[in-house]
Amino acid sequence: MSDDVTAALRVVVLGAGFGGLELTTRLADELGTDVDVVLVDRTEDFVFGFSKLDVMFGRLTADQVRHRYADIVKPGVRFVRAEVLAIDPEARRVATSAGDFEADVLVVALGADLDPAATPGLVEDGIDFYTEAGAFAARDVLERFEGGRVLIGVMSTPFKCPPAPSETALLVHEHLTGRGLRERSTITLVLPLPSPVPPSPATSAALTGAFAERGIDLRTDRAVRRLDAERHVAVLDDDTEIGYDLFLAVPVHRAPAVVEASGLTTDGWVAVDRSLATRWPGVYAVGDVTSVGTPKAGVFAEGQAAVVADAIVGRVRGRVSAPGYDGRGICYVEFGDHEVAIVDVTFPDGAAPSGSLEGPSVDLAAVKGEFGTSRIRRWFGRDWAPFAD
Repeated sequence: MSDDVTAALRVVVLGAGFGGLELTTRLADELGTDVDVVLVDRTEDFVFGFSKLDVMFGRLTADQVRHRYADIVKPGVRFVRAEVLAIDPEARRVATSAGDFEADVLVVALGADLDPAATPGLVEDGIDFYTEAGAFAARDVLERFEGGRVLIGVMSTPFKCPPAPSETALLVHEHLTGRGLRERSTITLVLPLPSPVPPSPATSAALTGAFAERGIDLRTDRAVRRLDAERHVAVLDDDTEIGYDLFLAVPVHRAPAVVEASGLTTDGWVAVDRSLATRWPGVYAVGDVTSVGTPKAGVFAEGQAAVVADAIVGRVRGRVSAPGYDGRGICYVEFGDHEVAIVDVTFPDGAAPSGSLEGPSVDLAAVKGEFGTSRIRRWFGRDWAPFAD
């Protein structure tokens, strides 16, 4: 391959979450300047999903969990902070607030956007803890909260990181207990799923057992349809009403509007095969924006990015890439009191998903910490201590 940059394969990656960061890192490691990568994201920094809960419950500050994209220094990779304005999958052309980009390979990794306004009353009377801004603001709300009825509600499926609402319920219990407010409070979790983690019955059993021990009320197979802000009442999809003093919300998830406008979506999400290819040649999609058949969580986006990276490397090096995505992901579930469990789940193509559970235990918190540390080291080239002492 020539050293001339103009001869390098042009790859444009939209979105710098798990998928975008893993993909660009692998391309830089394996191809260096034999590939010309532009990584586009509208934000300044990356934040792990679990770090939002660390800030929300006072373990770390917002500044401690932000990782600036401007610090990325990798051969062949250029970060552009910009809003994606339009995507033309046929021409593999992207219009952004920083200019237009044309690609030999286009990868859409823009994730899922949250739509609190889709649920009547939520903007007025609920707290969206799934965004960075919402989770960070929830820290102050929880510090001021003097006890009462806490309701954690999921608006619809699919939603990012299915165990996160359960983690939040357990961490709310820990927080209120530490402040001496638990006896005067109730905690209710409403999930539009048959169990907390359906692919792993062992994990669901461990979580429901933890809820029972802590007096947390779990309502499954139900979603929150609207909030009555005047009465502070949540109305579920079966017309059941639950009163609250503090409502922590997982809003409706949607593909970003620019992705929908591009014609990439089918039934709301980008359809891909197990190689993560769309129906447009040279256009891939990874992560939460897809309907690949796995949960919307960073570890799955990371695994999908590896498959796309193999395909791009194979194209440059003239070799056949590895088989498609195997649907496997390992995630970490907080149980409170510094205990963490590891869930290993696989969503095979054409077969029922399966999952196993390790823990929870205090020792596994260090394993989760190393997971975060290793990713920041790979993606940003620096050390990071993801947990406070």
